[in-house]
Amino acid sequence: MIEKKPLLTIRLCQPRGFCAGVDRAIQIVVLALKKYGAPVYVRHEIVHNRYVVEGLQSLGAVFIEELSEIPPEHRKSPVVFSAHGVPKSVPADAEARDLFYLDATCPLVSKVHKQAMRHQRLGRHVLLIGHAGHPEVIGTMGQLPDGAVTLIETEADAARFVPADPAALGFVTQTTLSVEDTAGIIRALEQRFPELHAPAAESICYATTNRQEAVKETAAGADLFLVVGAPNSSNSRRLVEVAERAGARMSLLVQRASEIPWDEIGGISTLGLSAGASAPEMIVDEIIDAFRHRFDVTIDLAITATETEDFPVMRVLRDVELTAADMAFVNGAA
Repeated sequence: MIEKKPLLTIRLCQPRGFCAGVDRAIQIVVLALKKYGAPVYVRHEIVHNRYVVEGLQSLGAVFIEELSEIPPEHRKSPVVFSAHGVPKSVPADAEARDLFYLDATCPLVSKVHKQAMRHQRLGRHVLLIGHAGHPEVIGTMGQLPDGAVTLIETEADAARFVPADPAALGFVTQTTLSVEDTAGIIRALEQRFPELHAPAAESICYATTNRQEAVKETAAGADLFLVVGAPNSSNSRRLVEVAERAGARMSLLVQRASEIPWDEIGGISTLGLSAGASAPEMIVDEIIDAFRHRFDVTIDLAITATETEDFPVMRVLRDVELTAADMAFVNGAA
């Protein structure tokens, strides 16, 4: 007699997974490999996902932390800067070394850089709301001279900060923060500094906001909420927190199906499932398949927004055809 599988409804968030900035960054590395051949060097993880990094390594990408790691004989090989953005000192260093570089910084991160520079140009000290040590924060702070930016991580930081001129302050934020947490920090700053200047446009990117809203809509009543993403992915970790706040009984971050703690999750009937902006759809499919092996699964697609953004690659790569087969390692077979 065949044992009957328990019923499971998977509330699958949409939008989820790759955003336009991540997709563009990966395309840049793939196209550079097609046009120039291996090796193509990439400074820092192109996006925070080991599956993506290992897939690009298998195609011939070489990941480094510093430009000094590029051997002299490969000086003319392309080096790609990650989607998180880099300080101004990095392209300057590349030029001093006579390196050929391609900047894959997400256009929405570049927008934050411009907003920070605009604040400074208008005579304001810049407050950057973000997480210390994150590559995006390092890149944004590195757009301005030392001392021109103060990092604010929490409401406690906002309460402690003492400016030279309370009337000459402007803020920007990391693009991948919790919308609710950030709103609380901004409120705390505005209460202390009524003349605080906001950026000309929202800093938290559309993809971060959309994915958090989708999780909020689907988490209430879920026995378990899984977010596909890497531990060093800020936007993925925020989704886990959002799911917990929105009412999921348990919320976990997993990189692959092999990380699902089957013994810990117990009997479940409703699963919420989303993916951070740097997590490939291939892994979402892998996780759904893992649950199908153990449960009689029904998929409930929860659509909360439709994303149509598309960021083109730089002009130097537009003469190279990008096929579905080129991206199959992250998107699956067409």
